[in-house]
Parts: sequence; structure tokens; C-alpha cells
Amino acid sequence: MSRLANPEFMRRAIALATQNADTGGGGPFAAVVVRQGQIVGEGVNTVTTAHDPTAHGEVNAIRAACDALGTFTLTGCELYTSCQPCPMCLAACYWARLDAIYYGSSAADAARAGFDDAFLYEEFRKEQPARALPATQLLGDEAWASFAAWIASANKIKY
Repeated sequence: MSRLANPEFMRRAIALATQNADTGGGGPFAAVVVRQGQIVGEGVNTVTTAHDPTAHGEVNAIRAACDALGTFTLTGCELYTSCQPCPMCLAACYWARLDAIYYGSSAADAARAGFDDAFLYEEFRKEQPARALPATQLLGDEAWASFAAWIASANKIKY
């Protein structure tokens, strides 16, 4: 259940993002995950320092919160992020099952600073064959074996 937004949590995300930009730790992005009025995970953008294109502030905060809480779902939590999430981070928020997202700067603000996600949004609207990154199914019938094993497994943890 989402609570009313708390500006202090947004200020923390903004401060982390600004510090990250000032120190050269990574891009000017950061996020905090909050549960029951307490920060349970923080993350800053470490794409360049970790050599990891997925190490965005939101993803790092989600990972930290999941680790701290010992779970892979963040139902009951909210994300405060210094900037509107990119498509990857927005998908991560859905997968984490967060209750709410609060963001500071907009995607348009990020674009003005050189972080433009418009290309990604345009690509996602296209049919697969028209996209810039080719993707071709290979060994689909053989790959189904993994799903068959999942369906049959008594050890699976549904998510």
C-alpha cells in the first residue's frame, strides 16, 4: 500500500545523485527504497565504475533492498529516484513489485543533460524485424525443455 510521498526520501536520492556526479562515481542518478518509513536500500549509478551497463541507481537500490530484506519482491516498498526511470529501470520496478515510484527530474531533464532514452522508447514501438538490434529465435523447440523442467519441478519458487 502506497503512502503519501515523503520529500525527505527524495532529498536523500537527490543528494546521493549529486554526490555521485561530483565525485565521478558514475552518472547523476540515485535511488532509495523505503519500507514502512525506513530506507531499506540505496543505490547510485555505477555504470562506468562497475563496467556494468545495468548498474543504474534504481537497479542498485532494488538489489540492495532485496539483499537487506532477504527477498526478491519489494511489495510494501516505494522507490524514490532522482530522475524518472529509464525503460530498463521501470521494468525492474515492475519486476520488483514496488508499490509506488516517486521521481525528481523528468526524462526530458535527463535528455537535456545528454541522457536521452527516446531512442529506446521508439525501438520498443517497432516490430522486431524493424529494430536496430537484430534478435533471432534459435533452437526454440530445444529451449522449451527449460520451461518443461520448470513446470515439472517440485522445487520451484514462483515469482
